[in-house]
Amino acid sequence: MKRARPDRPEARRRPAREGAAAPAQDPAQDPAQDHVPVLLDAVLAALAPRDGATYVDGTFGAGGYSAALLAAARCRVLGIDRDPEAVRRGAALAAKHPGRLLLIEGRFGDMARLVGAASSEPIAGVALDLGVSSTQLDSAERGFSFRLDGPLDMRMGEGGESAAELVARLTEAELAGLIRTLGEERFARRVARAIVAARQAAPIRRTGELAEIVRAAVPTREPGLDAATRTFQALRIAVNDELGELDRGLAGAERVLMPGGRLAVVAFHSLEDARVKRFLRQRSDAAATSRHAPPPPGAPAPSFRLLARRAVMPAAAEAARNPRARSARLRAAERTAAPPWAIAEGGAR
Repeated sequence: MKRARPDRPEARRRPAREGAAAPAQDPAQDPAQDHVPVLLDAVLAALAPRDGATYVDGTFGAGGYSAALLAAARCRVLGIDRDPEAVRRGAALAAKHPGRLLLIEGRFGDMARLVGAASSEPIAGVALDLGVSSTQLDSAERGFSFRLDGPLDMRMGEGGESAAELVARLTEAELAGLIRTLGEERFARRVARAIVAARQAAPIRRTGELAEIVRAAVPTREPGLDAATRTFQALRIAVNDELGELDRGLAGAERVLMPGGRLAVVAFHSLEDARVKRFLRQRSDAAATSRHAPPPPGAPAPSFRLLARRAVMPAAAEAARNPRARSARLRAAERTAAPPWAIAEGGAR
């Protein structure tokens, strides 16, 4: 989002080298101008932007959080996005704030490397708005949307396997496991069986085709929830390795934040939110069995202090104004002076 973040085919131009600052451009319209990201006021309150500080918008998207940070204080923002189109569109916002917004094409999971290469300044805050951006979701050609017919792509960046290729390659058992685990779909076996039967007749290459296959396979539907929602979510997460990216991004934020720096993460489904919650609780004093008890021998010192024990959710007015905001959850924490925790193989400790 900027958001809610599930749409995109392979870009037709040669992208900037991943991790390189985007070249200056002068598009006619600033996409951040009319864009209001989810839980904006709560994110700004958590980050507490101040003059002279540097912040990282790890999921730049339409630039909503970056624009709000730049307006709230005379600060500097490093905007990271793996989607070259998002970086290109962000040039208008950068032109409005000369020298204060640096756009970087790359994955936020590589945040420590990207930020280290782009700036030597201490980082006072990191914002992450997880999932797919509204701009991607509303573009049929990106292939994220089950409501808009387009190529079954779902790649947020360039390269890698598309959703159509994933659907064609996986076995029925693998599809069922993926849809059950990443989509939390209780009819995953029926959906996988229907997909395999359909692809035997013809390759599944369009979002509309897949959506109809899934809808026919799911026997019951929750009010207000399209039957294809969970399957599309699962494929999108798998195509973009979103959970692995989140693990790497959280660990990267821990490394780049200065003592007293703030981390604000907005998640839109339970798999993301559970990972963020676990990461912050493990690395904060909330992990102690008693606030009066010393940490276990050899345990790392807490690297974060929770700003609130519970997630912040949108008010009823925001949820009514923007239905995509209804599932949003914000968790925020402040970096301590303790060293970053070791990273276990395959993700954050």
